[in-house]
Amino acid sequence: MQTQAIVLEAPERLVLSRLDLEPPGEADAVVDIEYSGISTGTEKLLWNGRMPSFPGMGYPLVPGYESVGRVVEAGSASGLKAGERVFVPGAKCYGPVRGLFGGAASRIVSAGSRLTPVSEALGEKSVLLALAATAYHAVADAGKRTPIVPPDLIVGHGVLGRLLARMVVVAGFPPPTVWEINPARQQGAEGYAVVMPQDDPRRDYRAIYDVSGDSQILDQLVMRLAPGGEIVLAGFYTEPLNFMFAPAFMREAQIRCAAEWKRPDLLAVKELAESGRLSLDGLITHHDVPAHADTAYRTAFGDAGCLKMILDWRTH
Repeated sequence: MQTQAIVLEAPERLVLSRLDLEPPGEADAVVDIEYSGISTGTEKLLWNGRMPSFPGMGYPLVPGYESVGRVVEAGSASGLKAGERVFVPGAKCYGPVRGLFGGAASRIVSAGSRLTPVSEALGEKSVLLALAATAYHAVADAGKRTPIVPPDLIVGHGVLGRLLARMVVVAGFPPPTVWEINPARQQGAEGYAVVMPQDDPRRDYRAIYDVSGDSQILDQLVMRLAPGGEIVLAGFYTEPLNFMFAPAFMREAQIRCAAEWKRPDLLAVKELAESGRLSLDGLITHHDVPAHADTAYRTAFGDAGCLKMILDWRTH
């Protein structure tokens, strides 16, 4: 069994290749991918060669962890059945080609336990569930503590920042302020305000969530905290982070790293999206086909007006 897959052969060298798939077992399912999203965070780091080293890292590799498709074959112990639409967080089924994260292919083989059935009504917007789960995990982790302190400032108005702001509003908390310095991304707010940092006079934020990925931003954020306030690092950073100690000391600032989402986070946002409480509208801005993958990836990483690019695999 074979598949067409996006393969990063080396930094900034991408091809569409035909690969052999590992045979499925009784606990596996074979899925024909319909749509896959391009991540402007982790996948961009894989693309430009700046991804920090960790287990599974290396080239050649198949990227992608935001895919949705339909089960065409289900093993007896997979827990799935043929015909179900599922969210695919990636796959490792390409033999010597690494699956990091492995979802950008026309067909994949995966353990059924990693796949999540999703509503037909979500359609292509199902690819956004991974980012929604990332946002949810950052907030839900804080929500386990007492008292709950939702973000009142979010830094960055990309897809992750928008989802985070929407979740705050859906939960009934006061609408957060969102900072965005790129004019191309200042539109599209739903129930909250987007401003430039220099136009925001506040210096008493209780919880600042940074999704910008800017490793030089900590000092600026510390100066905006109320005493005892918290900064949540919810982006992904490739450079060392540092800050001046005295201002943080004076405010008794707390700094927390938001970890990778877990399956309960995915199930929670799936329920929110399928019930209509969390809108995923307006976040997918660009579409292309796998044959144009190189152009599509360059657009996703280089065009500030591109919030989310998805590849349509249905013809493959």
